[in-house]
Amino acid sequence: RSRSSRMRSTLVAFAALVASATAFAPAGVFTSRQTAAARVTMARPVSLRAAGRMSTLKMSAVGEKKTVAPVFDEICEMTGVTLSRYMMEVARQNPDLRDLESLMGGIQQACKTIANLVDRATITGMVGYESGGGSINIQGEEQKKLDVVTNDVLKRALAFTGKVGVIASEEEDAPVFNADAYKGPRVPGGEGKYQKVLADVGSKYVTVFDPLDGSSNVDANIPTGTIFGVYEETESMENCVIDGGVEGSCLMNTLQPGTALVCSGYCLYSSSCMFVLTMGAGTHGFTYDRAIGEFVLTHPDIQIPKRGKIYSMNEANRWNWDKPLQEYVTALQTAQCETKTQYSSRYIGSMVGDVHRTLLYGGIFGYPADTKNVNGKLRLLYEAAPMSFLIEQAGGLSLTGKTRIMDLKPKEVHQRVPFLAGSTDDVMEMKSYYDACDDPVIIQRCIDRAAN
Repeated sequence: RSRSSRMRSTLVAFAALVASATAFAPAGVFTSRQTAAARVTMARPVSLRAAGRMSTLKMSAVGEKKTVAPVFDEICEMTGVTLSRYMMEVARQNPDLRDLESLMGGIQQACKTIANLVDRATITGMVGYESGGGSINIQGEEQKKLDVVTNDVLKRALAFTGKVGVIASEEEDAPVFNADAYKGPRVPGGEGKYQKVLADVGSKYVTVFDPLDGSSNVDANIPTGTIFGVYEETESMENCVIDGGVEGSCLMNTLQPGTALVCSGYCLYSSSCMFVLTMGAGTHGFTYDRAIGEFVLTHPDIQIPKRGKIYSMNEANRWNWDKPLQEYVTALQTAQCETKTQYSSRYIGSMVGDVHRTLLYGGIFGYPADTKNVNGKLRLLYEAAPMSFLIEQAGGLSLTGKTRIMDLKPKEVHQRVPFLAGSTDDVMEMKSYYDACDDPVIIQRCIDRAAN
């Protein structure tokens, strides 16, 4: 009875949020990919002052695509709103997104499998380095055993949906083309043969992911996670061929800016397993209920506080950071910031864990540029952009220092960018230090990064 009461309260709160949102949109319609500019404007004036400096941020216009949010008039008190039901309702309200239901089914099944693999890693011997060490991925990073296994789990789960044309992963040198997505059903008993059908094979998506972010922490039982992003094809890749290289149209479909994301999310493997998702109509969290084998809506319409009290960065690199960032963090530590309040430092070292805490508690998380990594270390396509979409949909902001990450068009699959994100007021205060910087090297680097 206690659990049912809590579940009912959560869902009533969610319904109230949906109802209040409809007052600002026609007939229950949410604007998909709502611009961060709109959120910044609601939060504070566009011109912002920090330490006597003025800061402005220009946002690019985002598409006018509309997504109708699901409404749950009747709810099972024993299960609540599951992710499976949530996606079914999204598909019913938005017929053009019906194929996304199948795709998300594949992703959530892969995440459940990965959660089990992580839980049992020490028992099953899935800890340590692949092949005893020496297995290096395209990033030049030594692969853990779970890096390889989880990449295969997610890649297969996506391919089996029949809705994904191209897959790009941290663990793959180049995008992987899924030719089966453009063929009819397989002939029973006929390996490699397909039925000839006239039916439309449906929408095809490009899916990008980091299968196990923070995998180096698995052996120490520290939180890890899966990050993913989904884009629509810009053109059909039915005849695309990748053979020892990447065919141009395949690569063009993969290298899209964050503003083109259809949905993004992450799955956090920690004290509980949590699936956080956005499709451009807010950011929502689902907790894995192992008793029923489903992700259940527990955090509807997550809203990051406009200002927090936590900063999260690897301070071992502090003296290699850009000078503006050093000055900003010093201001947070000495209560010389806008709030005149000393901030606390919290750093997990796993992006999914640090972003999750920031979404709930506010503040700023960063993996910034430094003298050793002038372009940062996080990958734009499958880490920075998907996480930025989630953060902006929760009312936050995500920058490289001066430039909005969602506006950046990747020049290559594994391109890296600095990442500074969190509460809008905190991020904009950080930006004011970069705006006041007169270092020509930093200025030119920011200009080059923003140029597409």
